[in-house]
Amino acid sequence: MPDDLKEARIVIVGASLAGLRAAEALREEGFTGPLTVVGDEPHAPYDRPPLSKQVLLGQATADTTELPMRRDPDAEWRLGVRATGVDLLAKRVLLEDGESLPYDRLLIATGTRARPWPNPEEGALDGVFTLRTREDAAGLAERLDARPERVLVIGGGFTGSEIASACRELGLEVTVAERGPAPLVGALGGTLSKLAAVMQRNHGVDLRTGVTVTALNGNGAFTGAELSDGSRVDADVCVVALGAVRNVEWLAESGLAAGPRGIACDAGCRAFNMYGIVTDDVYVAGDVSRFPHPLFGYQMLSLEHWGNAVEQAGVAAHNMVNPGPLQRPHLSVPVFWSTQFGLNIKSVGVPTYSDHVVIAQGSLEARRLAMVYGYQGRITAAVTVDMAKSLDYYKHLIETAAPFPPPPGAADRAIAADIPIPSLVPDPSVLSHGPTVALTGHLPDRRLTVV
Repeated sequence: MPDDLKEARIVIVGASLAGLRAAEALREEGFTGPLTVVGDEPHAPYDRPPLSKQVLLGQATADTTELPMRRDPDAEWRLGVRATGVDLLAKRVLLEDGESLPYDRLLIATGTRARPWPNPEEGALDGVFTLRTREDAAGLAERLDARPERVLVIGGGFTGSEIASACRELGLEVTVAERGPAPLVGALGGTLSKLAAVMQRNHGVDLRTGVTVTALNGNGAFTGAELSDGSRVDADVCVVALGAVRNVEWLAESGLAAGPRGIACDAGCRAFNMYGIVTDDVYVAGDVSRFPHPLFGYQMLSLEHWGNAVEQAGVAAHNMVNPGPLQRPHLSVPVFWSTQFGLNIKSVGVPTYSDHVVIAQGSLEARRLAMVYGYQGRITAAVTVDMAKSLDYYKHLIETAAPFPPPPGAADRAIAADIPIPSLVPDPSVLSHGPTVALTGHLPDRRLTVV
């Protein structure tokens, strides 16, 4: 490796949001060496949140979602080619076309893909979709524009709920089937998910909870589904929204600590090998990473958040080209947002890392509120509904490990008026949708710790 880290060869696997922002940050950090970005899709990095919102509503087309470049990263782009492995000893990335790329520093930012329907034959029916890529969004938008009689959405997580919201805004009949007790319960807990259920039903969604889809019907084309309660849903279009799968299979023989919840790394984004030893030349960023966070019991977090991908990419890029004493940790508090059924939902912290909640502002009845989450007497998260201006206040309370319940400050009324109640965070195994924030324990090979 060159003595000057800023002249070394760097390869980024993943032409994603995290991959692009890391490439830009490397140049901003003064990196002058050769930089290669590998991506399995043929497109330049593009923005995924609009795919379940503006694209489905016809307000934008899938091919207009390309991410703007803040600066030219002066990289060699290897698009449409899949990475198939990493040789840690030879320090080379193996590609499906038989070529291999040498590196001095490697950043893995391969993200996730949509979890497919478990029966491949049923999943291949015409009219059955997942939503992750530009092609997925373009195909689903075209089908919705053809005015189907009914759309079935399997999974009541954020993606499934946003798709259902778009369908109702388009005037389409939609059924949501969720194995858990309510939509969004895996991300927001039992109390706030009740509001999500009310809003969906008030907007005309045929919401079925506590059921699973046992079969997709059709002879070549999707015609409906069978449910576990014995009922049937007749529909023309089905969207499978069962969460995400981390893109780690290509690392199975690499010796890195890669598993179903992602690639384990330290707070400086350096990947662990399978023996729990941190590497010095392999880094991880974005949805595919699992990293410890001191504000949440040093649990290994897996986040599917836009903001986390950007923040972590910047930390990884900085640490890749700076020596140890100058490296910094990735400690930003997770933030995410969603717009659905006329509501703006924003979250800071980790709502699933909680045992109690309290409504600090507003009310469920008013459909406008700030709910604060606590774990063992400390504030760990806050979720606002149409009250986003309060979020910075609660972010500060999380960062300073403030006691739970919170003191008056951003409250519309005395906090004592509300008594903390259990947050009712379910075991993810009982849900149809995967969590966007997964608490995955303290060990690289532990898949889940239920708080």
